[in-house]
Amino acid sequence: MGICKYLMAEQALIALESQAILGADHALVIGKEFPDVETCRRTLKDLALAMHFDLRIVKSDRSRFIAKCSKEGCPWRIHVAKCPGVPTFSVRTLNGEHTCEGVQDLHHQQASVGWVARSLEARIRDNPQYKPKEILQDIRDEHGVSVSYMQAWRGKERSMAALHGTYEEGYHLLPAYCEQIKLLNPGSFASVSSSGAESCFQRLFVAYRACVSGFISGCRPLLELDRVHLKGKYLGTILCAAAVDADDGLFPLAIAVVDVETDENWLWFLSELRNLLGMNSESMPRLTILSERYHGMVEAVQSHFPTAFHGFCLRYVSENFRDTFKNTKLVNMFWTAVYSLTASEFESKISEMMEISRDVIQWFELFPPDLWAVAFFQGVVRYGHFDLGITEILYDWAVECHDLPIVQTMEHIRNQLSSWFETRRDSSLRWNSILVPSAEKRIAEAISDAGCYKVLRANEVEFEIVSTERTNIVDIRARVCSCNRWQLYGLPCAHAAAALISCGQNARLFAEPCFTVVNYQQTYSQMIPEIPDRNLWKKQQQQPEKCLPLILPPKTRRPPGRPKKKVVRAENLKRPKRIVQCGRCHLLGHSQKKCTQPF
Repeated sequence: MGICKYLMAEQALIALESQAILGADHALVIGKEFPDVETCRRTLKDLALAMHFDLRIVKSDRSRFIAKCSKEGCPWRIHVAKCPGVPTFSVRTLNGEHTCEGVQDLHHQQASVGWVARSLEARIRDNPQYKPKEILQDIRDEHGVSVSYMQAWRGKERSMAALHGTYEEGYHLLPAYCEQIKLLNPGSFASVSSSGAESCFQRLFVAYRACVSGFISGCRPLLELDRVHLKGKYLGTILCAAAVDADDGLFPLAIAVVDVETDENWLWFLSELRNLLGMNSESMPRLTILSERYHGMVEAVQSHFPTAFHGFCLRYVSENFRDTFKNTKLVNMFWTAVYSLTASEFESKISEMMEISRDVIQWFELFPPDLWAVAFFQGVVRYGHFDLGITEILYDWAVECHDLPIVQTMEHIRNQLSSWFETRRDSSLRWNSILVPSAEKRIAEAISDAGCYKVLRANEVEFEIVSTERTNIVDIRARVCSCNRWQLYGLPCAHAAAALISCGQNARLFAEPCFTVVNYQQTYSQMIPEIPDRNLWKKQQQQPEKCLPLILPPKTRRPPGRPKKKVVRAENLKRPKRIVQCGRCHLLGHSQKKCTQPF
């Protein structure tokens, strides 16, 4: 009895709150008009839910709507009829008195999937990640009504379809969407293709002119390749090629969606990427490509970028090493070897590792050091970039676009790119330095450390930099240092800074051009225009008579049941902290400059 009284009190309170929220718009009086019978039905259902009584429909046709309270003996009754000569309906008779107790539990007959969908529209628009469990709780708190998990799930699906269209409509709109991208972004690449006699979706490729121009004019000649599997109704895979800007920000260059990840689709993606970059152009430098080197990806790079160097993502290699050996001491030694700047240092660390485990030799056969180690890397300058930063962004896109049709997925990505361009462009206008902030910080550290060295000048361009540990040779004309750090990172190391300062030069002027603020501003100089609402596409089409193909959804379907989600933790996407070793006492945990051991 106590629980029943509590439920009744809770429902009464919610009913009073609902009456206040409904207000005059839902007040039923004789003569009140509705634009159509469907609006009338919805209004009465909302009222029944708010006042916690069951509605029983007696008559509902094109000219009249009659309903009463479902409780036997309750006099509440309403008669709504069509007004002559106009499409509106008005209340003809109304008995608004209730003598019944109403609905005593939390389950309500009028809480249908359609009602749930209408209740969710505003929240789904602001938060597509609205979860069914959250929907259940919010409906309970706001309306005092309990709905099932499947009602909440189907209500969300219906609300998403009303806001964004169905998954099937998304594929139908792809040809027109590509036309809009090329129309509003002249110089952009956008194409969609289908397969089979049924014209099922196979591939979509999009690259905006602003991204292509920004990469060629201001980014490092380095590309990341990665993919993420989608978990929507028709599955699929996003393939992405991304660059890195001067300030270490990710710069997505081209995005593709394919029905399934295959070697053939990787070949197609790299072919499209080669076409948009115009590899025959003399202005395009030799590229370095980083990835996890999947089988199809390796062949595709060799086929379409034969002069590029294709190296491993260092995070992928390190995770494999950690999972293979499960030895903390070996992992720490591995990272020390990774960042060894010379071959002799690397070989020394490998010898120490082999003393702990001879299995290291077999592992190095699977992961050759020349594909990831700093000392042996054969590609062009990586500028200190070793990991795939695009992986985290791709997984974010997959989660954020989980319930969106393909056109809305691409729009979400385009909106994010446009926001990045605008934010970074505005930030760069406030920079007064020669180099971008991240490069400025590294140069400042090198200049600070330069005071520890003794500089001996051999001639106009060559210098000997003497320290207690070793002597390094610097050539400021060739921009090289025997420690290899200047060549590897594109920024003067502490030895080079010492040499440049000794001859009155500004070390910042000897950084690679891609680190300058001018280049950074050029990278984000162009804008990615908005794509208008799809209702305006036909009006803006250049050739209205052009017949666009009808693309059907792919045959791949999501299997029944809750999809499994791969949790990508932020700490797994970041490079572990480098272990510092003193060059004087050879102990770990501090540098030579901070060494407290006696000489």
